[in-house]
Amino acid sequence: MDSLLFLLFTIIYLVILIIILKILKKSSILSLFFLLPVVIGLLYDNGVITLGKFLGEGTLAENLNLLRFLLHALFTPFLVFYAWAAIKKTNSRFAQSVSFQIAPFIVTPLLILIELYTEVVGLRIVPKWEYGVLSYSSEHSGGPPIMVILVSIILLIAAIIVLIKQKWIWFFVGAFLMIVMSAVRIPINSNAVTNLFEVVLVVSLLSTSLFQARNPVK
Repeated sequence: MDSLLFLLFTIIYLVILIIILKILKKSSILSLFFLLPVVIGLLYDNGVITLGKFLGEGTLAENLNLLRFLLHALFTPFLVFYAWAAIKKTNSRFAQSVSFQIAPFIVTPLLILIELYTEVVGLRIVPKWEYGVLSYSSEHSGGPPIMVILVSIILLIAAIIVLIKQKWIWFFVGAFLMIVMSAVRIPINSNAVTNLFEVVLVVSLLSTSLFQARNPVK
């Protein structure tokens, strides 16, 4: 079942990637520009997991999975820029301040460095077969990385601002569910659940970008 779910997620991300590229060709929606690398990273991540059982254990599979961790570290923090762009669209007064304008240019590189240092440098991964899927995980895997926690909080704050200013709930729903599902382990025989809520989050971000583009705050 999980192998089919990961294949489905891969197809969904491919469709989302095509949609974003088509939209960006016609109009420069800033938040979508920052969502693009995140979608590319998730497309690769789910694609490699989908191919895992066909590749089997070995050097190729290990190297492809190492790249998963690297892309995650490099691309996921761009969600800080997404949150920044979404807040700017609300025309909130504090969003005009100099500190707000420069914040993502400091926070994003910092989060990338933190993730590289804590999760990627010296990383050793081991193969793991579960529910018919072969994936590689860190030999010393623990809870959610610091970077993921901070990015999730930033997204939730942005979602609350968008909800208050523009009465748009779906950004909040996506961000809230992502946080809850990362913290709570659902008693289901599947490792694809977290990835499912990543899909929900990305769809909510895509829909938020389109909503804000069509409904500017005056």
